[in-house]
Amino acid sequence: MKKILVTGALGQIGSELTLKMRDIYGAKNVIATDIRKNDSEVVHSGQFEILDVTDGEAMSQLAKKYEVDTIIHLAALLSATAEAKPLLAWNLNMGGLVNALEVAREENCQFFTPSSIGAFGPSTPKDQTPQDTIQRPTTMYGVNKVSGELLCDYYYQKFGVDTRGLRFPGLISYATPPGGGTTDYAVDIYYKAIENGRYTSYIDKGTYMDMMYMPDALNGIIQLMEADPSKLIHRNSFNVTAMSFEPEQIAAEIKKHIPNFVMDYDVDPVRQAIADSWPNCIDCSAANQEWGFKAEYDLSKMTVDMLAKLRKPVTV
Repeated sequence: MKKILVTGALGQIGSELTLKMRDIYGAKNVIATDIRKNDSEVVHSGQFEILDVTDGEAMSQLAKKYEVDTIIHLAALLSATAEAKPLLAWNLNMGGLVNALEVAREENCQFFTPSSIGAFGPSTPKDQTPQDTIQRPTTMYGVNKVSGELLCDYYYQKFGVDTRGLRFPGLISYATPPGGGTTDYAVDIYYKAIENGRYTSYIDKGTYMDMMYMPDALNGIIQLMEADPSKLIHRNSFNVTAMSFEPEQIAAEIKKHIPNFVMDYDVDPVRQAIADSWPNCIDCSAANQEWGFKAEYDLSKMTVDMLAKLRKPVTV
């Protein structure tokens, strides 16, 4: 990667990945784009352009303007928001992806876009979900992700585009607040623990879901993009995970540091149904074998870092 275009650069992943890549590849070599502009470090620390990813011509012009050789396509609606606005989700998630892939094909760019455990469904094996297994999701977000995996495979096989991707679990970050995902309770709980020592979970007791701390996710993206392409078998849908827990376990971990912390429950049936359709834990051995993926953070180590970071002012 030498000249990188990032879509959705102000989102949950993009706001941190953009800064990390600028540290590695140079600020002038990472062009951040989003449909909006704010006063963040992402906007001010390097090149930033307004971009609506449903406008393929505008995306193509930016790729040509900056002579990019890599596209990191992150712009998307997340699971709960997508379920509330399914047509918008299809138009944005799939329309934006097609546009980005077309630009990658035209400009001969390496390409990354994330998939998700949302690509699985209720008929998928729940425990140690295999890398290759049945995928019949029951949400619009999941349908988008399965379609995206297949489309990226198609562009690799048909046109030779160097497409790569990860099936992310829930991502937990101290730098960006929750953004409409089903697993966002595991982010918000830390914010609320610091603010008032209490959290009301919209996910019910006993609901296991895979999670990952953002530093591991960022390292995974960069490591995959730098990996030897001859060793990649799966390319666009590597299972990756770091931990799997239920709401009670994350609450118990927080209580080790904030003894008076209290968690209540007010289950959201929409997000609970989404969570129930996903695996309890997935097998990421293919990512480990093909390009050496290994997460650094478990629940305990992540909790210590999250609470420490949230007690300090963060600028992103």
